[in-house]
Amino acid sequence: MSKNPKQADKGQLSPSGHMLDYVRQRLQKHAPFSEIPAHQLNVLLQGCAETYFSPNELIIQPEDGAPEFLYYVEKGAVVGRKGLADLSTTGFQYEVGEMFPVNAFLAGRPVTATYSAREDTFCLMFTQEAVRALAEQSPVFSDYLTRRTLQFLDLSRRAIQVAYSSQTMAEQSLEKPLRDLHRGMAFSCLPETPLRQVLEVMQEQRVGSMVVVNADKRVLGILTRQDVLAKVALGQKPLDTPVSEVMNQPVHTLEEHNTAQEAVLLMSRFGIRHIPVTRSGVLQGMVSERDIFAMQRLSLKQISSTLKAAPDIAMLKAGAQDIRSFAKNLMAQGIAAKQLTELISHLNDVLTERILELVANRHGIDMRSFCWLSFGSEGRSEQTIATDQDNGLLFVSDQPDADLAKWTAFGKEVNQILDQCGYPLCKGNVMAGNPECCKTQDQWIERFDMWLRVPTPENLLRANVFFDMRPLAGNLELAAPLRRFITQNASKSQHFLRMLAENIMRFRPPLNWHGSVDTLEIDEVRTLDLKKHGTAVYVDAARFLALVYGVDEVNTRRRFEAVAGHLHVEAQRRDAWVSGFEFLQMMRLRIQVEESMTVPGLHDQPNVINYDQLDQIDRRILKECFRVGRRLQQRIESEYLR
Repeated sequence: MSKNPKQADKGQLSPSGHMLDYVRQRLQKHAPFSEIPAHQLNVLLQGCAETYFSPNELIIQPEDGAPEFLYYVEKGAVVGRKGLADLSTTGFQYEVGEMFPVNAFLAGRPVTATYSAREDTFCLMFTQEAVRALAEQSPVFSDYLTRRTLQFLDLSRRAIQVAYSSQTMAEQSLEKPLRDLHRGMAFSCLPETPLRQVLEVMQEQRVGSMVVVNADKRVLGILTRQDVLAKVALGQKPLDTPVSEVMNQPVHTLEEHNTAQEAVLLMSRFGIRHIPVTRSGVLQGMVSERDIFAMQRLSLKQISSTLKAAPDIAMLKAGAQDIRSFAKNLMAQGIAAKQLTELISHLNDVLTERILELVANRHGIDMRSFCWLSFGSEGRSEQTIATDQDNGLLFVSDQPDADLAKWTAFGKEVNQILDQCGYPLCKGNVMAGNPECCKTQDQWIERFDMWLRVPTPENLLRANVFFDMRPLAGNLELAAPLRRFITQNASKSQHFLRMLAENIMRFRPPLNWHGSVDTLEIDEVRTLDLKKHGTAVYVDAARFLALVYGVDEVNTRRRFEAVAGHLHVEAQRRDAWVSGFEFLQMMRLRIQVEESMTVPGLHDQPNVINYDQLDQIDRRILKECFRVGRRLQQRIESEYLR
């Protein structure tokens, strides 16, 4: 098989002295080399070569066999373009600081694309021996070669933390396992222990709770200071009463490997302040809200408790502002996008549920007679700081036509209060106050069935929103048949799936013909819409694949994790889908927090970013996320539209 002379016959150059220092300094301007010590970089540079390619000059092609060198772009740009049989209409552009063809080089196989210089281009060429030697010495370099997208995510997140280094709470606080947070062994007693003895220990040790365990240290119940007042003092229990008679059970516990993120959500959902931590069911310690949010002015539990007890709309408005302040605080500390959007969505759920309770009480409506439905990003638990409403109502009625006015009035009042709390009315009118979004169980299923049978453009658009459905409040069981219908029937409608696949191809990741980021210039500012051409690509793809395989998940990350097994894709590709989506989510959140990232005159568009304000790392990972999104679309196009 013939070899490209540039690949096979290039003479080697071994930099030394000032030349070595000069090349190394240029390398260290770019990740991952900026993270690698100089003495380790020297291993890579020994025996490297530098070469020049003129515009449109061929560098390497499939016919050349396995690559002998790993190329690093020093100046100029390189485009990798696949053959005419491939569905790709754009190439992959490699710019200064990037390397190619990494996968083929590591696997020792021919490339699948043809690489050529786009302009006058200078490249460093690293040998197999040098690359493997550095990979053995440097975990950073090895990690880059095998998981580039994830590594750049880590670098970007670290940069955010540095920018907010004055903040007191580190990014890892909500990611840490509870084994790193709980404060030693919790105070515990056997169920037959008299109350007098329990209270004496609590008083002496100044603890707010006592865990009740059996002889094997497995948790049976818990007694808190609040219980002492409500059940012992007011209940006039004799102090020789066994603690088992007044303890709370069952107890919400978490294992040591669970995270602080899971602990704060559990505390908020059940109104508790302490959680026993176990190892294989055996008590190991106790974690409190104070342990997790010791230095936070606002805590998840405080905001949640305030919202749940809010007596009126004025208090709920204040609580909604606290949600946004809390989210911005966490964002400033580098909290991961997955955690942040889950926390925002959870608090929005708590606020919405309290509004529903207040309005239902005023209208004399039984909460068991309806189910409030969340759609779109709210349904997926992926709400950002700037979010509008997407909701609906499922009500119980023997005379739905006669009762519709009552239920739409109820829904409209809730919609208006949410709007007053800072959640704008949906421009597409996907809200419970709209009769089209206020139906009985049978009517909802009939509507879903019609969308599957008649996949018009309008029905496909509705399915994209409504099929991300999650029951939020009221009688949650009412929504179970709706979810079952979607999961069981969408996968059977091949015409619907094909039309849906065609529909999601309308918005492509913003890469130009050469494979570089394609921005839209507005008032001499280069911009990108990170929702329309970014996260929406991933959300639509994950929804489509979940419907194809009958996966009953609505969250984008969990959908990707679930369908990966059906698609038989390796963990690395699945992780690239997830990390690409979550990086784009984080960028959207940053736009909504950092004024510098917004576009002048477009403050009402919280997903449009000022591309010129991004640093080099963010630009590189952004381009990689768009590439991953494009490959994901191409996979769907290849398998479902050919």
